[in-house]
Amino acid sequence: MDVQTLHNAAGKTQETKDADLRSYHRTFALLVRLCYNPRRSELSATAELLSQALIPDFDGQDGRFAAAFAILREAIEQRAFPATSVAITQEGKLVVLRSFGQFVYAEDVMGAPLLPNVGRSRDFDRDHRTVTPATLFDLASLTKVIATTTIAMILYERGLLELDAPVIGTLPEFLSDATGNSDSRRHNVTFRMLLAHSSGLPAYEKLYLKARTREELLNAAFAMPLTSDPGTRAVYSDIGFLVLGAALERLAEESLDAFCQREIFGPLAMANTKFNPSRDLRRKIPPTADECGTATSVRERHPSESNQGASQHRPRRTFRNRIIQGEVQDENAYVLGGVAPHAGLFSTAQDVATFASALLECGAGALAREKRASDENPSDSQKETNVPSIVRPETVALFTRRDTTPDTSRALGWDTPSSPSQSGKHFGPNSYGHLGYTGTSLWIDPDRELSITLLTNRTWPDCSNQAIKQVRPRFHDVVVEALEKAR
Repeated sequence: MDVQTLHNAAGKTQETKDADLRSYHRTFALLVRLCYNPRRSELSATAELLSQALIPDFDGQDGRFAAAFAILREAIEQRAFPATSVAITQEGKLVVLRSFGQFVYAEDVMGAPLLPNVGRSRDFDRDHRTVTPATLFDLASLTKVIATTTIAMILYERGLLELDAPVIGTLPEFLSDATGNSDSRRHNVTFRMLLAHSSGLPAYEKLYLKARTREELLNAAFAMPLTSDPGTRAVYSDIGFLVLGAALERLAEESLDAFCQREIFGPLAMANTKFNPSRDLRRKIPPTADECGTATSVRERHPSESNQGASQHRPRRTFRNRIIQGEVQDENAYVLGGVAPHAGLFSTAQDVATFASALLECGAGALAREKRASDENPSDSQKETNVPSIVRPETVALFTRRDTTPDTSRALGWDTPSSPSQSGKHFGPNSYGHLGYTGTSLWIDPDRELSITLLTNRTWPDCSNQAIKQVRPRFHDVVVEALEKAR
């Protein structure tokens, strides 16, 4: 029995479903022990520990987090996004795993083709329109932290990555810009700057409009002119992460997806996290955009779209001329073959929560546990904690500490709460997180040993809806308040 079956089971109370989920997770924990990693075999034990550390604790979640869930239901009704899945961990326990909504809005006209050569029903798959905890979402820029930044952490620990080394030492193609001239400032761009978005590279370019192959697009990214002096200001940059990813692949002597699978997803038993989902999975993933053009749009404008948070259906792109479902929404990542350092990952809320828990287990969360144990029982203060670790605590601290670039909230790969912040008003000063363009987010507060994963497809149908910017901080605030009230 899988999670989707459990949540769709008719006639079951929520308490019965929660009990079934706990049983499912106990079975899952046993399966994790089969994990094997030929190059970091010690992490097979880590995966076993993690599966035991992230304990399902769903008792009373619908009552305890009723106000938070109401915010998500209201957001769906007001068309902020049609689908969402959420996972919350606290002190090593998975306290929430819930999903709401449908793949598309109820009023969407059924009749647009989805994927070429996948069925001829001209309808969304009726068996997989309801979102469940097993539903995969396009993570968009969460790829930057779950994949690319974690690769950088691992390579840094192995002595293969020097943060202050010039990038041109690894990627000499970066030396000349698109004009063919050598800009002396490019010698000063370091790995640290690329991670902190202070390299001077522009935020975004529609490279996919001219590049038709992976090689062409990467070469175009390498040649992008600098828009500011390196290290002087932070500009969140997809281009910078394209350069970073290519350089990390050279240091690792391996492709990004292969490295991630062996070193991160496999050891942590993130079985539902992947680039390029298989064709049979694609119809089971919420669509992120309608690129069919107005002549073949999925729906006409709905009367409720005059409300705040809704938008007239104006396809932002007609690049692929189809519904984007189960393939990366980001066009540059699509030209790169679906595997890119800035976007491309698909995952479930539970897998993302597993990743967050692993960082908490080996980062400041471990320090918080030691302090709490010491306060409760001073004789235990020197005892070693039997917790999983994908990287060392000092590495997590280094990469999640706010960078020194002026006026930035960025850390190395990660973001930190600013004012105002999408994390809300309660996440502490040591917190870190990241957002994804498709409406995904992950925020981690190590002092509270808390992580909140929120996945949506807010870009459906035309990428113009920004209502999630109001929904997300409200949701985070109510979750933290519910947790504090329960203490």
